[in-house]
Amino acid sequence: MTEDEERDAVVAEARTWLQTPYHHRAAIKGIGADCAMFPIRVYESLDLIPPTDPGPYSQQWHLNRGEEIYLGHLQRVAQPVSSREAVKRGDFGVWRFGRLFSHGAIILEPPMVIHACLFEGVTLDDMTTHKDLLPGAREALFFRPKAWEPG
Repeated sequence: MTEDEERDAVVAEARTWLQTPYHHRAAIKGIGADCAMFPIRVYESLDLIPPTDPGPYSQQWHLNRGEEIYLGHLQRVAQPVSSREAVKRGDFGVWRFGRLFSHGAIILEPPMVIHACLFEGVTLDDMTTHKDLLPGAREALFFRPKAWEPG
């Protein structure tokens, strides 16, 4: 598959998770997922990242720790996107909540994202208007699988 075909496949697979209820540390389509496990399973299913297990984590870890756990796992399997303007469908965004980067979403067609929310489950949002993803309100970083590295 070309990179564009893989990006389309990421978006298509992510959409099959819509309406999956939120469940901490779960990753079963239609049953439950959180904002860390949902994207892991999407990218793994397409062999864009290796099998990944972030290990146990509390729902409140981002409020009480100083270590960038989510970002650390992400940096092992993904590369940073150079700028917000360079973000494409299939890329991944991570937002700072509390003290740390702790909420992620797969980019559909910017500015639309798909992510697992506590009260909504896996849902679609516009990252420019959604109250939890407002640009400037909290810092955001963007990544893409290392499989899409140039060269």
